[in-house]
Amino acid sequence: MPKPPDASIAPLDRLRAIVHILRGPGGCPWDIEQTQKSLIPNILEEAYEAADAIRTGNKGHMLEELGDLLLQVVMQCEIASESKEGKFVLEDVATEVSEKLIRRHPHVFGDDDANDTETVLNRWEEIKRSEKGDSNKRILEGITNGLPSLIKAHEIQKKVEKVGFDWPNADSVIPKIREELDEVEEALRDGGANISNDHLAEEIGDLLFSVTNLTRKLGMDSEALLAAANEKFTRRFNKLENILENEGTNVVEADIDEMERAWGKVKRQHNMV
Repeated sequence: MPKPPDASIAPLDRLRAIVHILRGPGGCPWDIEQTQKSLIPNILEEAYEAADAIRTGNKGHMLEELGDLLLQVVMQCEIASESKEGKFVLEDVATEVSEKLIRRHPHVFGDDDANDTETVLNRWEEIKRSEKGDSNKRILEGITNGLPSLIKAHEIQKKVEKVGFDWPNADSVIPKIREELDEVEEALRDGGANISNDHLAEEIGDLLFSVTNLTRKLGMDSEALLAAANEKFTRRFNKLENILENEGTNVVEADIDEMERAWGKVKRQHNMV
């Protein structure tokens, strides 16, 4: 039976050694079966859990979740190191990102001037296009398809903002949101609320895109705002359940009037805090 690597060695080296053992003879059947592609869902899940931990600000939670995310990087590199084609190791990944950071920060490691964030980001994009040999590429090419839709909408809007195709300020987006909401109501009247109403679905999508534009113009993060709203609703609904249970009922047995009354009580308690 393999022995765990000694705790006296450097932490990152120890982690790599553990993963190597897990993938080797006498290791873990699950780890041995994994491929780079099979681990994609794990990478996404761990990234979201790390983001969740960062939002809480809990150090212990962050250490755990960032560690899980780091494990995914180490696993990918370990699997790649076993390959005859496309072989690379963790050092190659670190070298790649280090060189990229140096190239794309000429205002720090070179003679360029960049005194504000906007200049830095514009220069980053210029260098990126030059490196990839796609200076004539379409503005919206290169945005990752796998991004969550709210984040992708934000990225699309940031890209077109750079070429001047944007609202002048947040206030100017409000009429567009009202316009899109009117179109949702019109589509709802024309086709009804059903899953086959493609026109309604399209108009709701346009409404969501416009609301995302508003948050961007306000310097806010749509994904974070929706996450906070989800958390708030969850907290309040849990309190609603507590109120009903204290009254001898529950959300399954209670009717909508009882739940609305309990919900109002929860909101009043929140406003008093």
